[in-house]
Amino acid sequence: MNRLKINTAEPAGYRAMIALEKYIESTELTTRHKDLIKIRASQINGCAYCVDMHTTDARKAGETERRIYNINVWHESPFLMSRNALSWPLPKK
Repeated sequence: MNRLKINTAEPAGYRAMIALEKYIESTELTTRHKDLIKIRASQINGCAYCVDMHTTDARKAGETERRIYNINVWHESPFLMSRNALSWPLPKK
């Protein structure tokens, strides 16, 4: 299967995605929280390649399997919700 080259197929969308990446990286969120946000955005976008890439990165950064598995239900998960949960809102559909 050939992967879509989004930078040539949809340059404006690609630029927006890169801008979001730069913004997330500029925040004071922890690496683990940034990874969770990227995983959730990739799930919403339906990109299996990106989900795999970001979950691999999250595991390397020390994220637990339990928290990764609960990203789809983050608003109900006791493993993701905490007193400061609103400091890292995950993307919504």
